[in-house]
Amino acid sequence: MARKSSRSTSFDVAALAGVSQSVVSRAFTPGSRIADETRTKVLEAALKLNYVPNSIASSLTTKRTNIVALIIGNLDNPFYVHVLHTFSRRLQAQGRQVLIFTVEPNSESDEAIMHLLKYQVDGVVLTAAQLSTRMISLCHDRGIPIVLFNRYIPGSDASGVRCDNVAGGALIAEAFLAAGAQNFALITGDLKGTTSGDRVRGFVERLLDGGVKRSQIVEVHGHSSYEGAFNATIKLIRDKSRVRPDALFGVNDIMAMGAIDALRHRLGLRVPEDLMVGGFDDIPEGRRAPYQLTTVRQPIEQMVDETLSILHLDDPTEPIPRGIDRPIKGRLIWRSSIPVPPAYRGEADAAKNEDER
Repeated sequence: MARKSSRSTSFDVAALAGVSQSVVSRAFTPGSRIADETRTKVLEAALKLNYVPNSIASSLTTKRTNIVALIIGNLDNPFYVHVLHTFSRRLQAQGRQVLIFTVEPNSESDEAIMHLLKYQVDGVVLTAAQLSTRMISLCHDRGIPIVLFNRYIPGSDASGVRCDNVAGGALIAEAFLAAGAQNFALITGDLKGTTSGDRVRGFVERLLDGGVKRSQIVEVHGHSSYEGAFNATIKLIRDKSRVRPDALFGVNDIMAMGAIDALRHRLGLRVPEDLMVGGFDDIPEGRRAPYQLTTVRQPIEQMVDETLSILHLDDPTEPIPRGIDRPIKGRLIWRSSIPVPPAYRGEADAAKNEDER
């Protein structure tokens, strides 16, 4: 038997509530000016009629879909799961919806852009993927703003919000130096991405400034994953042709955690007694007892708010933002994977109190 449609319309709700159809529309539009008593009357009428606003019909009138596309890369990295959760909460509180597209790590997101353009989205947030300048121009020509999250594209006029990854890498280097490390290892991530590259640059430059020789810093590729870092760490430590490092920096937390597990469970080494480990991101998993990872905390909440402010979703008449680059400082969080020098005891105690709350 064919399904029968008996959906009520906004005109039915208006008739029952004794208001105009435009008042019904305002009652379901976040931020619209309408008296509380009138809104309550409209909502009660809608409930009686089982009425739900039709966002597709509304978009035909307003030319706005209230949909924001979020292009996500490596969801195996918990950091981006937390980013997705934060964006979803913020946008839903504004009466908007998130359209999610995923791309494989180290892949370009041009194909995802072509797919999302079919949905007439109001804006695009690119969190972890490569994007060609041609696709940026295509979106801008269609009046769709793009904001890059925690990355930038050299030579592009795309706007972005990011953690200051160079400064964050330097913070981890300073922690190692303060703890007395002399030989260093880096587990790098996406070779094409600015995020990993900037963290590596900040780390290496700070060590060189501190008198460390470049020969005392070795780099291995961890493929931005737990498994990649786990295997890279085993290979690194078993390589007898070089001095074993006493400090290891995973350029994201999930790789630092993979390194810790490899050191302890496959190589029989202690952290931090035999080898100290630092990360970057401050994902909740790294705070747990088996890891207690010293890391750089990315200010996700602030970064998400800045990203949405650049999109100007509430005022589509604003020109598309171009060339905005907003680096935001991260914060070093001391835990036990790097021995805490006396001068940093206060910071370590503060981080511990935050973790316990």
